[in-house]
Amino acid sequence: MNNIDKTVPVWEKYSLNIPEAAEYYGIGEKRLRQIANENVGADFILEIGSHIRFKRRLFEKFLDLSSTV
Repeated sequence: MNNIDKTVPVWEKYSLNIPEAAEYYGIGEKRLRQIANENVGADFILEIGSHIRFKRRLFEKFLDLSSTV
């Protein structure tokens, strides 16, 4: 049997959880939670039950348009 690692690289994922987004964008987890709470219903937020995920490409567009985070 081949033991091939089947994990998807972060830069290819559709959405990122808080720890992944913090590492990928260099933004603290606390600040990411604040951004999610300030932008309830935004296109870049995906809520799965009580879990928050950031839609990677849409969140990158949001960051590109932001002057401060």
